[in-house]
Amino acid sequence: MKTIQVREETYRLLSKLKEARKARSFDEVIFNLLIKELGIEADMFGADKGRVKPFSPEDRMEDREW
Repeated sequence: MKTIQVREETYRLLSKLKEARKARSFDEVIFNLLIKELGIEADMFGADKGRVKPFSPEDRMEDREW
C-alpha cells in the first residue's frame, strides 16, 4: 500500500468520478483511468487471480518420481 498526495480539487474530482462509476475504491478509479490513458488491455492484469495457488514442496520437478 502506498500513499499519494493530491490537491483538494483533485480529491473532489476523484470522489465525484468514484461515485459516478460506482467504484469501490479510489484505486479502482485511478487504475481504470490509467488503463484507458495508456491503451493497455485491462485483462492483462490478474488473469489468473484466484486460480493460481502458491507453489508447494511437492511441485518441485527434481523431487518428482518419473
